[in-house]
Amino acid sequence: MAITVDDVRRIAAPLPRAYEVLVRDRVKFRVGSIVWLAFSRDETQMGFAFPREERTALVQSEPEIFFMPGQVDLRYQWVEAWTAALEVDRLTELVLDAWAMVVPKSVSAPYFASLGADR
Repeated sequence: MAITVDDVRRIAAPLPRAYEVLVRDRVKFRVGSIVWLAFSRDETQMGFAFPREERTALVQSEPEIFFMPGQVDLRYQWVEAWTAALEVDRLTELVLDAWAMVVPKSVSAPYFASLGADR
């Protein structure tokens, strides 16, 4: 079963400084002006913040789930995933890691500490 925007909303809603916007019929999640997660218009693809130096390894290890962003977006720390191939259990880790990339450690550390997680 494909993950949905609602699945991401449930995870992203309590994250400090995170908010949702609709831009040209695309759901995007931001911190300030930085987009850290976005869906395609048809919600079959989800892009998210991911370390540039690690994305090739991720895509090569699981090409049925992850793929490289378009040529224009290769300069960003970003990777894409097929929503139909993602499982909700894994989604939580991806969403939290993407959010943590764009907020200061002074914001993410207390949040993760409140969860009992060390990141």
